[in-house]
Amino acid sequence: MIVGTAGHIDHGKTALLQALTGQQGDRRPAERARGITIDLGYLYADLGDGQLTGFIDVPGHERFVHNMLAGASGIDLLLLVVAADDGVMPQTREHLAIAELLGIRQALVALTKIDRVDAARLRQVRDQVDVLLAPGPLAGADLLAVDSLGGQGIAALRERLLTFSAAHDVRSVQGYFRLPIDRAFSVEGAGVVVTGTAFAGSVALADELLLSPSGRRVRVRGLHAQNRPADSAVAGQRVALNLAGERLALEHLHRGDWLLAPALLAPSSRIDIELQLLASEARALAHWTPVHVHLAAQDVTGRVALLDTESLAPGQSCLAQLVLNAPAHAVHGDRVVLRDQSAQRTLGGGSVLDPFAPARARRAPSRLLQLRALRDASLEQALPALLQAAPNGLDPGLLERQFNRLRASWNLPDGLCELPTRQGTRLFDGACLQALRDALLEGLRRFHDESPDELGPDRDRLRRYALSELERPVFIALLEEALADGRIASSGPWLHLPDHRVQLGPEDEALRERLWPLLLAGGFDPPWVRNLADAVQQDEATVRLLLRKLARLGQLHQVVKDLFYPEQTLHTLGCHALHLLEQHGSLRVVDWRNRIGIGRKRSIQLLEYFDRIGFTRRLANERRIRSDSALAIQLMGRRSEEGMPAPD
Repeated sequence: MIVGTAGHIDHGKTALLQALTGQQGDRRPAERARGITIDLGYLYADLGDGQLTGFIDVPGHERFVHNMLAGASGIDLLLLVVAADDGVMPQTREHLAIAELLGIRQALVALTKIDRVDAARLRQVRDQVDVLLAPGPLAGADLLAVDSLGGQGIAALRERLLTFSAAHDVRSVQGYFRLPIDRAFSVEGAGVVVTGTAFAGSVALADELLLSPSGRRVRVRGLHAQNRPADSAVAGQRVALNLAGERLALEHLHRGDWLLAPALLAPSSRIDIELQLLASEARALAHWTPVHVHLAAQDVTGRVALLDTESLAPGQSCLAQLVLNAPAHAVHGDRVVLRDQSAQRTLGGGSVLDPFAPARARRAPSRLLQLRALRDASLEQALPALLQAAPNGLDPGLLERQFNRLRASWNLPDGLCELPTRQGTRLFDGACLQALRDALLEGLRRFHDESPDELGPDRDRLRRYALSELERPVFIALLEEALADGRIASSGPWLHLPDHRVQLGPEDEALRERLWPLLLAGGFDPPWVRNLADAVQQDEATVRLLLRKLARLGQLHQVVKDLFYPEQTLHTLGCHALHLLEQHGSLRVVDWRNRIGIGRKRSIQLLEYFDRIGFTRRLANERRIRSDSALAIQLMGRRSEEGMPAPD
């Protein structure tokens, strides 16, 4: 168990811990000289159960609240210290508010310095504390009167701590290891050492970990758990790790950094939270207020973007996004505390909902629906609502990091589907995934209805037309699935329904009827687009557009820009090429030119087109026909099946 003190300066927190543990808490010369605690103190003692209980002594001065926050996030039991002579003071209230914001739900109250007051004053302070605790989750906490120097009440307090130690819930060791660093120092002969309270998982000697946010790789060379040498440590323990790494130096580690299992490394500068503003605040919190954000041991500046309201009244809560000026690590359920821009006052805090918050559409209704589902919900409870509001599905790896839950431990709901993509698996609600499949086919059907004279769109055009909201990897996965099971067919780059047939519009069909005889009459030297346009007295762009459309339909071949050959003409040319191959064993430009009777330039253009479509392969100054090409197979099949003679 980890016990953390809280309370106003000079209320006897350090003296109380010394009476409980027999150890001096303030070990720094500056602290002893000034008589106040400046930074966190760490003590361990066996209170009588054979186990070491860890104590974190926090400073009570208002200037050192940031240090108090660095140590308070990992404690199991709050030991609120109130001096009987002073009573409840400003940092008593602030420290209590911080503990409540951090989700600490177990507390003991020690009324110290009772030797300085009479019974009436002691009753008065008890009443003050009762009133202070009454509105919050720690109402009814036990109050014990003690004299740290004289020893009165210390035994009773120790017994009460033992009762809590025996009954407190041990933190789950499920999930990946994560530890916020609250202290880093160098030990002569050993090297760099860091300490912190393990938040989750377990760690053992020789484990490889990553420092967040830097990503630097380190290895565990030595380990202490609860101030004792150990081979391993688990969540809930105070841990000291002796680290080794390539060129690792003390300046590479700072309070607020995290030690993480490699799978958890994903620092983020946008975190969605459920935010509560303290009732003691004098005014409402405005959108985009600059703040200090305390997350575990880290203190980073940023701004608060309110998501479902324009301002937050004192004592109220809302959904908000923290836009940080430096990357941070968090998982669902972590607690944050917000202080004002000057770090003089605690404003409020809350619970992390999504540590990987989006920059865009953060106020969209679907996004707010997801965040509301994440309130006080486990992964399994939130997943149905998350999937309903996720058109691109959910990345299971991201969910593992968001909740720090290994996928093997998930109890997934019925109706969940997995879609493999080129960037990993995505999880979908079954009904939502089927709706996307239907939308893909409906979009393609609508395209055919609106453009009957086109064979179909390419992939990117179909995505924009049918499912523009989908990320490309998800769309490609859906498309490839539809292609594999035959719901969609492809002709080259063009996608279409299997039963779709191109139909030219009346105007295009009429123009085709006028152009086709001219193209056939041109033989091996058909007219250029400009000549065709002049012949039929049409705009050149209109003629070019129709010819390209016919080329996509497979009726024409565009050999070079603005020069189109009918399919049957190209087949005739292919037969000539086969005949030359049979005569000479190869195709040479001079033989080809003499065979088809046109100029050298056009002859070469035709041969180069044959190269491009894979009918021929150039070897030095001659060409060979590729017998496995589609055109060669088609021509040879026609010659053998129809008795088609070789051209003369």
